[in-house]
Amino acid sequence: MHEQDRIVRIRTVLARSGLSRSTLYRKIEKGTFPKQVRINDYCRGWRESEINRWIANPEGWRPLAAEASKSQGRVSEVPSNPGSLG
Repeated sequence: MHEQDRIVRIRTVLARSGLSRSTLYRKIEKGTFPKQVRINDYCRGWRESEINRWIANPEGWRPLAAEASKSQGRVSEVPSNPGSLG
């Protein structure tokens, strides 16, 4: 059974990561910390699974390929002829 990813708010992220607010936003800007997701017009949060991945490997964390494509408005590339992969 696939468990739905929770959205955590900034207080939880700061407590779990040990970062200050300014360092957190600096890392987001550099691309070395997960970006926020919009909850509604006024609220944002983070996917708990992404925070867990960052905590497991802060130095090596990078966005997943699907997330990077979404954030840049691109769809992942598909071969023009999917039947011939070799």
